[in-house]
Amino acid sequence: MCRNIRPLHNFEPPATADEVQAAALQYVRKVAGTTKPSAANAQAFAEAVDAVAAATRTLLESLSTSAPPKNREIEAAKARARAAKRYAS
Repeated sequence: MCRNIRPLHNFEPPATADEVQAAALQYVRKVAGTTKPSAANAQAFAEAVDAVAAATRTLLESLSTSAPPKNREIEAAKARARAAKRYAS
């Protein structure tokens, strides 16, 4: 899985449209194996990003959980701490 794609479910506040679009773009880039498609493939690339974003929004709206929502700042701090420990020299 692409490390740049972050979990979007069960956060307060909920994932924004921009976050969903960014995750979709990263997914399509990973699957396509390119960060920028050729002019011949640009339309297919854009359509794929839109389709993945729509599927992601549908999924996020359909999921339910009994766990309390996570705080974005606290989760980001935990991730920074893990990275600092992992990459410490």
